[in-house]
Amino acid sequence: MKSQTSNYALRLLSSVKAEAEKVAAEEGTTLNQFINVAVAEKLSALRTERYFRERAERGELSAFESFLDGTDDEPAGSGDDIR
Repeated sequence: MKSQTSNYALRLLSSVKAEAEKVAAEEGTTLNQFINVAVAEKLSALRTERYFRERAERGELSAFESFLDGTDDEPAGSGDDIR
């Protein structure tokens, strides 16, 4: 299945464009592909950061501290033993 593309006029500083072209050539790819990958990587990083921030908000600090102190009442589960 072919992915859809759309056009967007991108204004880059000439020094940034020159460096991006240089790196793209070194990587054996086009400037367009290099920019696509760079944007995809940035989106992934932002989504990952958001996921961990939201996950941390659901956490319970007291349960974590209990775990670190070894005072939690939960027995070790199968596979949790130290060998």
